[in-house]
Amino acid sequence: METEKKGILLESGTNELEIVEFEVGSNKFGINVIKVKEIIQPMNVTFIPHAHPHVEGIIQLRGEVLPVVDMLKVLGISNAQRNPQQKYIVAEFNKQRVVFHVDNVTQIHRISWDQIEKPSDMYQGGSSQVIGVIKYKDEMILLLDFERIMVDINPASSISVEAVKKLGKRERSEKKVVIAEDSPLLRKLLFDTMQEAGYANLDFFENGRDAYDYLETLAKADKNIENQVQIVITDIEMPQMDGHHLTKKIKSHPDLKKLPVIIFSSLITEDLRHKGEEVGAEEQISKPEIAELILRMDQLIL
Repeated sequence: METEKKGILLESGTNELEIVEFEVGSNKFGINVIKVKEIIQPMNVTFIPHAHPHVEGIIQLRGEVLPVVDMLKVLGISNAQRNPQQKYIVAEFNKQRVVFHVDNVTQIHRISWDQIEKPSDMYQGGSSQVIGVIKYKDEMILLLDFERIMVDINPASSISVEAVKKLGKRERSEKKVVIAEDSPLLRKLLFDTMQEAGYANLDFFENGRDAYDYLETLAKADKNIENQVQIVITDIEMPQMDGHHLTKKIKSHPDLKKLPVIIFSSLITEDLRHKGEEVGAEEQISKPEIAELILRMDQLIL
């Protein structure tokens, strides 16, 4: 896996991603390659009493103790026979490492974010772990929200309003903030924490394309965009247009390029920080460090 990953996505802001396709039961799912550290054979798992029902236990991998999450239980797939090709996907995001137990890992696909459809509210429900549907040949691959899966297991890993309360009362309501974030859960948490931090003038968009179209429309009406919007916050993984591509388009636009952009994502690691730098982001902050995000916003727009 490490060998396969070396040549991927050398250029930032192309609006493309690589996904690892894997199987749970008879269903096909995807995880962004950027999250995947390695794929290994199953190991002996040490049982942990009173652990979350989705956690099988822990393993020791090169001296590091990691939780193992059973994706059959996460996805509510019952009576499925375990595939003899079972694999462990070792992943890293949100400053944590975790192992996902799946039935098989099949292949890697390179696709564009605009090929990924947002799930319909009609069939996904309010607590779905699906963030995108990929139509590939005659099949459908579901892109999973691994951040939500981990928040369900460990709520302490999510964005905390309490962390913002420690910053004290402030008044920022005159500052207009544009936020691109595809997760309904994260939009709600960002709304609550931004309000607590005094930022009340917020415009949310479900993907980078909608956010860019909005900003471009504003710029056509008034080239002095900084009079209308003071800062842009963007996730990376979003259907239609990802955060790196959004940032690149903003920084390539003659009027929008003056806007400061902060990338706020679970994918901010030392290995990947260069991608945000290449597209011109002023700051990159890892979820769930909401207090740090607020402080950097203060510095950039005051």
